[in-house]
Amino acid sequence: MNRQPEWLDNAVFYEIYPQSFKDSDADGIGDFKGIIEKLDYIKELGCNSIWMNPCFESPFGDAGYDVSDYYKTAPRYGTNEDLKRLFEEVHKHDMHILLDLVPGHTSVEHKWFRESMKAEKNDFTDRYVWTDSIWEEPTGYGSLRGISDRDGSCAVNFFSHQPALNYGYYKPDPDKKWQQSMDDEGPRATVEEIKNIMRFWLSVGCDGFRVDMAGSLVKNDEDGKGTIKLWQNVRDFLDREFPQAAIISEWGEPDKSLQGGFHMDFLLHFGPSHYNDLFRCGNPFFAGDGDVSRFVEKYKENYEKSEKKGLICIPSGNHDMDRLARFIHGDKLKVAFAFLLSMPGAPFIYYGDEIGMRYVEGLTSVEGGYGRTGSRSPMQWDNSVNAGFSTAPKEELYIAQDESPDRPTAFAQMSDENSLRSEIKRLIGIRRSHKALQNRGEIEFVYAEKNSYPLAYLRCMGDEKILVVINPSDKEVSFECDYEPEQKIYSFGGEISVNHGKITVPAEFAGFYRAV
Repeated sequence: MNRQPEWLDNAVFYEIYPQSFKDSDADGIGDFKGIIEKLDYIKELGCNSIWMNPCFESPFGDAGYDVSDYYKTAPRYGTNEDLKRLFEEVHKHDMHILLDLVPGHTSVEHKWFRESMKAEKNDFTDRYVWTDSIWEEPTGYGSLRGISDRDGSCAVNFFSHQPALNYGYYKPDPDKKWQQSMDDEGPRATVEEIKNIMRFWLSVGCDGFRVDMAGSLVKNDEDGKGTIKLWQNVRDFLDREFPQAAIISEWGEPDKSLQGGFHMDFLLHFGPSHYNDLFRCGNPFFAGDGDVSRFVEKYKENYEKSEKKGLICIPSGNHDMDRLARFIHGDKLKVAFAFLLSMPGAPFIYYGDEIGMRYVEGLTSVEGGYGRTGSRSPMQWDNSVNAGFSTAPKEELYIAQDESPDRPTAFAQMSDENSLRSEIKRLIGIRRSHKALQNRGEIEFVYAEKNSYPLAYLRCMGDEKILVVINPSDKEVSFECDYEPEQKIYSFGGEISVNHGKITVPAEFAGFYRAV
């Protein structure tokens, strides 16, 4: 893997869902100018990097993940020039910003797809995965059928209005002539166009990309070898033209994403990571009555596969997950963030999680959100109209807000030293002042027993060793430890006691200690 850009070494990301963050023009939908207005807020929290969800032209059948033009911003957010200004303002704040790249599919409204539907062969005939007959569907995928004069069915990703772009088959079936190899002209043209898109926005001023469904591009690619090869091709292009550009993958298999040239990979809420065991299941570990052991075992496996490079990112949540505060409450949220902000890899804070925004129950789906809609409600800034998100009439808001009289707001929490946001700000400050706690510091798990508390691990960089002890349970617990906590760096919820190698930990506690 190419050496990652230095700015990633201590990056703490803030995820912005642009339509729900800040509305500057009273149309009920967030926009670029609204984001610019709130950069000081993000910077003051301590975050120095931003991941912004898709902002390109789209019919918004899937909240912008159905792109109709990769080279134009969605008018509801502003113009290309407005986005360029956002990049400039982010950089003036000594911050970085990643765009969300969706390479696996487009909208059915994309001009590429309209051209590919034509019966006459053209430059876009092979831009998508089509069979040769309307009566045959691509195995393992849904399809669009009977929608054009072209004879064939087109594979889709996820929703039926998202036709799959063609990167070829790693092992084409010789009996299915429509299955193209990765080296065929169509798949190669698709890869080159993705490079062109990246080249365009990096030249405008973005700092890289979070790549949606990065491991899913090449078909019939069980071991990921074809997709790894594809991203190695992209990595070579970036190394030549944009060596400071960061790419972070939604893949969930760090050993593969590392080979492909990604700088970091997300632990996902689906798949084998056991991420949900921590925050979102029947008995989450951070709710005080769960099990962390399977997560730790899987994390250690991925950590070794990724050569201990600080590749694995653990988010507080994102636009596809239930809000953290749906399952974890009160001081346990602070303990959860002590964990999130003391692990290797870049932390990602989903907008509003820093104030404990709640999942809004019972909402009708908005723009393909379905059960995810309740996690996408507008940011709650203050106690003014629409919680400071927008001056549009309430019924015109992109998504309905939390109507609870005690809903948390950023303004109230910024002035309260005991708030969740204030605790997160302290934690980020501590992380940034200790290299052992930053993204590339190594980790050794000290205590992570099945159905037991606490969780303890050692973070190391050079001569610095920091013991992290996490106990979200309601009970005082003890564990044997070979490392002696010598000096307190941070604690929340009381103090530990040490007696002949046995450490006793208070309930709902988090602490960081220099260790010997």
